[in-house]
Amino acid sequence: MSKRFGIDIDGTVTSPETFVPHLNKAFNANLTYEDITEYDFLPFVNATREELAQWFTDNEAAIYKSSPLASHAKEILQQWHKQHELFFISARSDKLLDVTKNWFNEHDVSFHHIELIGTHFKVEAAKKYKVDIFFEDKHDNACDISEECNIPVILFDTPYNRLPVPSKVVRVHNWLEANEWVNNWIKKQS
Repeated sequence: MSKRFGIDIDGTVTSPETFVPHLNKAFNANLTYEDITEYDFLPFVNATREELAQWFTDNEAAIYKSSPLASHAKEILQQWHKQHELFFISARSDKLLDVTKNWFNEHDVSFHHIELIGTHFKVEAAKKYKVDIFFEDKHDNACDISEECNIPVILFDTPYNRLPVPSKVVRVHNWLEANEWVNNWIKKQS
């Protein structure tokens, strides 16, 4: 039974640790992945919101180009691509579409569609593309999508998303757990 998967990119398909070395270098910090306990980087660097925003704007393309894949993401996405539709929905700006597609091609990650919406609010895109399930790392996105779209959301566990979740949000620690949950969910649907 074919499903349409809505999948976030950063911190989900890419390693959630991606930004740590870039933050350390740019802000002369000594952060570890476990130190990042909020989605917003501001509390962890010695910078104003404006300085952090400018740094991000100046460096986001280079960071996205060098982002490592999350462990097991590639093989599971390749497997899913054969049976399901993979719609990647990201808060990245649409000006980064070429960078994003190049990254997918360089890492041989299959996709059916990539939508860069330029905002973290993904509910409308999830509704527009009629996704059956969503994969996310941002806590409030996972909660909003699950509640407003009434679909399951797989939340990849990170130090920055550990608040409680509603019943349709399923916390997993890696792509292997996500795959196992999805396989069981699909069996129940048939």
